[in-house]
Amino acid sequence: MITYEYPLNERIRTLLRLEDLFEKTLHFMAAEGSAEHHVALVTLFEVLEVAGRADLKFDLMQELERQRQTLLSFRNNPDISEDALSGALYEIEQSSAGLLAMQGKIGHYLRENEWLMAIKNRATIPGGVCEFDLPSYHFWLNGEGAGRRQSLHGWISPMLPIRQALTIVLRLLRSSGRPEKQVATRGGYQLMLAGRTAQLIRLRMAREDAFVPEISASKYALNIRFLAPDVEQRPKQVDTGVGFELTFCNL
Repeated sequence: MITYEYPLNERIRTLLRLEDLFEKTLHFMAAEGSAEHHVALVTLFEVLEVAGRADLKFDLMQELERQRQTLLSFRNNPDISEDALSGALYEIEQSSAGLLAMQGKIGHYLRENEWLMAIKNRATIPGGVCEFDLPSYHFWLNGEGAGRRQSLHGWISPMLPIRQALTIVLRLLRSSGRPEKQVATRGGYQLMLAGRTAQLIRLRMAREDAFVPEISASKYALNIRFLAPDVEQRPKQVDTGVGFELTFCNL
């Protein structure tokens, strides 16, 4: 199965972008080559920009506290595993403590590093980080892989509480909905929301189904068009029935 997610507000959109960027940064950090470590650093700069919202840390702390209070209400419920509940509460409390320990604006230590900011500014220019532009960066890339990984780890570590918190929030959000089987007639599907509230829409379909969903939504209606993927021409809506799973997620 392949899952497509569509955020219905800016806060969830930001969390999904950060989730993707953190995953890519850590993936390329774990590699050995200088090219992969260059990608990790450039992606870290993207994390810095997206996470730079002044209210992100507060939003995450507020949401974690709300979820903690919800979980506490399940205490002594015979249908709820006390061990699982205690584990979830501990995870939330540890994450909240990590966020609380973060000092200053997210990533401020990166912005104060002139060497990194010189690389960041040049990275926005096509081909701007060639060896003749940034010889000191070229020297760093030609050093030992372990040394580069140590540097990258030091630069990303202070922001990892953000990743831990958003991982918890998105996991709770994704598990809040119940998938329903739907069929798009002649490649199109429309649903009037009629007051239904959601923060995230998840659509799942079989990998072998060669259709790509184009999703648009407002507080009034959801529209999905299934397109035939084509890398050479503009994709066109298919004219057959398409089966899929649809989940509305809301915290």
